[in-house]
Amino acid sequence: MGRVIVVGSGIAGLVAALTASASHHVTLVTKSELAESNTRYAQGGIAAATSAADSSASHSLDTVKAGGGLNDSAAVDVLTTEGPELIQSLLDWGVKFDRDTPGTDIEGLARALEAAHSHPRVLHAGGDATGAAIEAALVRVARASQVRIREQLMLTDLIVEGGHVRGIRTLDAHGVHGEITADAVILATGGAGQLFAHTTNPAVATGDGVAAAIRAGVAVSDLEFYQFHPTTLALEGNFLLTEALRGEGALLLNAAGQRFMPAVHPDAELAPRDVVARTIAAEMAKQGGLAVHLDTSPIVHELGGGALGQDRLRLRFPTVAAECLAQGLDLASDLIPVTPAAHYWMGGIDTDLDGRTNLPGLFAVGECARTGVHGANRLASNSLLEGAVFGRRAALAIGSDFGPVRALAPLTADTGNGVPAARVAIQDLMWEHCSLTRTTEGLAEASARLASMSALSPAAALERDDVEVANLLILARATVAAASARTESVGAHYREPSFSHLMR
Repeated sequence: MGRVIVVGSGIAGLVAALTASASHHVTLVTKSELAESNTRYAQGGIAAATSAADSSASHSLDTVKAGGGLNDSAAVDVLTTEGPELIQSLLDWGVKFDRDTPGTDIEGLARALEAAHSHPRVLHAGGDATGAAIEAALVRVARASQVRIREQLMLTDLIVEGGHVRGIRTLDAHGVHGEITADAVILATGGAGQLFAHTTNPAVATGDGVAAAIRAGVAVSDLEFYQFHPTTLALEGNFLLTEALRGEGALLLNAAGQRFMPAVHPDAELAPRDVVARTIAAEMAKQGGLAVHLDTSPIVHELGGGALGQDRLRLRFPTVAAECLAQGLDLASDLIPVTPAAHYWMGGIDTDLDGRTNLPGLFAVGECARTGVHGANRLASNSLLEGAVFGRRAALAIGSDFGPVRALAPLTADTGNGVPAARVAIQDLMWEHCSLTRTTEGLAEASARLASMSALSPAAALERDDVEVANLLILARATVAAASARTESVGAHYREPSFSHLMR
């Protein structure tokens, strides 16, 4: 049995750790508590073709269409064909998905429709608490398993010797540096929503795994493809308002109380996320920055109308309803102010279909990985499925082949050894110049300003904040460089015409 380190405790990391523990000694490292991850905050659900009326082929077509055609077809096929089997595994691990009929079989599961899906295939649990339900079930299984769990331990860098990963360097909550050695490392460290001033991601989402991989010379790509969720609560914290609300009939209204999506896309409120997000941003600009509103009255009407329909809506979306109430809003009777926010990274560490990177012994799965499955824009509710499918594949591949899979030029950057750059400065800069829309001039300004910033090296840092700033700086530089290099607009990457071109 080999020694395996899994870094990250979302669905990708937990599935990888549980699968690998059948054949290896596994240590799972997470920088916060075990249950804290992006998975925990996922509301809408997990997509898979599990009904007789649906098919993996249809799921694949929807995935490629949403991804702007830049998806890796083999990765998409893996995701959609292996998805139903992983749903069964989640059921076996104790995830209690909502059901239309009593029992334990897949056929009786409730299925919802979300944007850009051609069939209702999105499974949910606890109404709008799917991620929390999955996370809780997997955490219970992990704590009862042979997996060694190390909480409050942050990855700072990879240990590389002789062209092979040999473990990780860490920083604990007391500022003490350490090392853990292993035969293989699986990075499942999630995304980097904290790059931006407005994000649905928790505070831990600072791209630690991708930053460490870049410092180790590991290949990354598609960093310019960052998805912005169209509907987050336009109040402090940017609480996510699940796409399932629009899937069940909620409408978007401008300040004049008028719908604006039908004039932009034939699928209106259910258009791909990048289209809806940019349209909302444009509508907000027209009305002086005021938020647009989500109108749930069509759902209330469909659920029986009046007080009955309102109560049923609150029961269907209890997490969102509770957060709205805490913010002084009633999901069932008020117009809910919404705005886009950074949500999901399609790019990341280059991997093959088994999670292997071009550094032998290093694997990456979930949001930190770039399998190519999402192309330029992720289809709604494919993220949890990706984590489960590729987390398992990586765990099963350990020990079979540690050779490099691609000869890609690594993207490198130097974080320097100066005074830590302010996190808020990076976030504001990225939001201004590298968020929903980008320009040549704005990206050039961002590049220049980022080049002038410096941060402590992770090896010298004694505080977690210092490591996170170093990681955000290296990722911001890399993302701006990738966005500058891709001059065409596709998916979540949208380039506006340059000012110089307009002046000709």
